[in-house]
Amino acid sequence: MSRRIAKATLLVPLLSACVLASPAPAAERVVTLDPKASAVSFTLGTTLHEVHGSMRLTGGALRFDPATGTASGEISVDARSAETGNARRDRKMHGSILESERYPAIVFRPQRVLGRVEESGRSDVKLGGTMSLHGGDHPMTLPVALTVEGGHLRAELRFEVPYVEWGMEDPSFLILRAEKLVVVTVRAEGRLGTVDAPVDPESR
Repeated sequence: MSRRIAKATLLVPLLSACVLASPAPAAERVVTLDPKASAVSFTLGTTLHEVHGSMRLTGGALRFDPATGTASGEISVDARSAETGNARRDRKMHGSILESERYPAIVFRPQRVLGRVEESGRSDVKLGGTMSLHGGDHPMTLPVALTVEGGHLRAELRFEVPYVEWGMEDPSFLILRAEKLVVVTVRAEGRLGTVDAPVDPESR
């Protein structure tokens, strides 16, 4: 056997071992939120007091590639479920600000996860995407605090929505002035799994 053939023969098992030892590509992850275990609240400051309200999360499913951060899916909220505990104020909110019969859904569509989502414990990441609200699409990057335990996921998001800048009516009237930003807090629960093994958000 020539020296060249002998070297080639030795390289074959070495290359095979390297290929086998290379880490497999990370599987895409899927997050499925449980609307029953999740809550959306909002706060609007005025000259007299803070207005506190809530909305109902109707669905949330997203998938992302841990290697590239590319994400897809959507998180949806029912605008018609918004309430502040004051019937007169709520009628104005639905009729002339949210116009919820015309625009019944508020939807965030993620496009990128910035940061590493740990398989267990806490992760602080950012979710980049588009917020569809009141007939307009607005790019947003949302800070997300995640905690994962045994596949069970808890997430908290807190962000500001410049509703007047986005074309909604300013509720200020005479001496009652309202801030131009609404602070939104989302506390959600669900499951973290892989695309090949989807999870039931109700399983705990």
